[in-house]
Amino acid sequence: MSSRSSSSDSSSRHHIVATNGGLVGTVALLAVSERLLWSNMSSNGHNHEASPLLRSHSDSSSTQERQRQQTPCEADPKTRAAVWGTLTLFFVVALIVVLGFPNKLGEIFDPLLGKLPRDPMKAALVMMDQAPVIDGHIDLPILARWKYANNVSAIDLEADMPQHVDIPRLRKGKVGGFFWSVYVSCAHPDEEGEDFTFASWRVRDTLEQIDVAKLLIGKYPHTFQLALGTEDIKSAIMKGKVASLLGVEGGHQLGNSIAVLRQYHALGVRYVTLTHVCHNAFADSCGMLPGMIPLHGGLSPLGRTLIDEMNRLGVLVDLSHTSDATAMQALNYSRAPVIWSHSSARAVHNVPRNVPDFILKMIGSGEGQKDAVVMVNFSPGFVSSPGNATVKAVADHVEHIARVAGKKTRRLGKRF
Repeated sequence: MSSRSSSSDSSSRHHIVATNGGLVGTVALLAVSERLLWSNMSSNGHNHEASPLLRSHSDSSSTQERQRQQTPCEADPKTRAAVWGTLTLFFVVALIVVLGFPNKLGEIFDPLLGKLPRDPMKAALVMMDQAPVIDGHIDLPILARWKYANNVSAIDLEADMPQHVDIPRLRKGKVGGFFWSVYVSCAHPDEEGEDFTFASWRVRDTLEQIDVAKLLIGKYPHTFQLALGTEDIKSAIMKGKVASLLGVEGGHQLGNSIAVLRQYHALGVRYVTLTHVCHNAFADSCGMLPGMIPLHGGLSPLGRTLIDEMNRLGVLVDLSHTSDATAMQALNYSRAPVIWSHSSARAVHNVPRNVPDFILKMIGSGEGQKDAVVMVNFSPGFVSSPGNATVKAVADHVEHIARVAGKKTRRLGKRF
């Protein structure tokens, strides 16, 4: 009887299908209950296999001992019936929940099983909890200069700031770090001369922008942490802070001096954009509109020296704003990976600032390719035609860059 019962038990269990997380506990409870029942039936069956005429005194003592050891469920049929009724009801309710509300169950159990939620927004939030956003370009320092005259005491980043960046929105967007762009505008051509040798105050102004960025970082120590490298970024994120890096947006801010680059690096600058919308002594810009006439044909000899020193120091070469010739030459010349801190795909929206496919195809880990990161620009003028710059349009740029250059090359550089 015991072996036949065990075989029947095994067969019946093979017909129980556990779907999602809800039935797992039910099936386990049923299995335990079945073992108790079969144990009880086996025990009762064994007592009836022997004839009362053949039962010995020792058998009688053994039976009495087993009866004393029986659980209430085994000894009382009513208790056993109540247990089975409760388990059956639980099984039926669980089956209704599993079959009738699979999506709700998924929302509950998927995170516990290490799966992403089925709702796209919830899935995105889970992913950003695990891998916070690192933004390649935020224009907060120039807003401080233009609107507040760099008066840090007048700036409340915990309130609703003009433009797009403040602490509540950084937290809501799950930003783990960003580059503070310490940008100042290009000088007028007559002000700096044909060879860029006249003083234009651009180095002084850049130092003021580095200063205001650091003052704002220091004003909110519970939110921001200055980052000079990858370990600082990891440390800030582990503490729940926003890693704060500095980037100079244009070689015109160097005053033609490699020594100035070294001093910027000592102050915390970790990328330099080779050009802004103007040519400079180091490289050609793409300008704002198509048809800008080249000056150097890409990089100048001084520009190659600049890249050598940037590679040595550990300052990233940023190719946003550069001409196509500058970008190609710098990508091939730099010994370290380059970035586009805030540029999108020209094939999706045709403006000079965006990266063309023939350059995207130069990026990768294959033969003849170079490592680089393209950080997609969210600013409407670089995303789509007027009135059509939507989140979907931004996603089109991200997907296009991933198809052409590979998924590892795409990042965000919102230019807010």
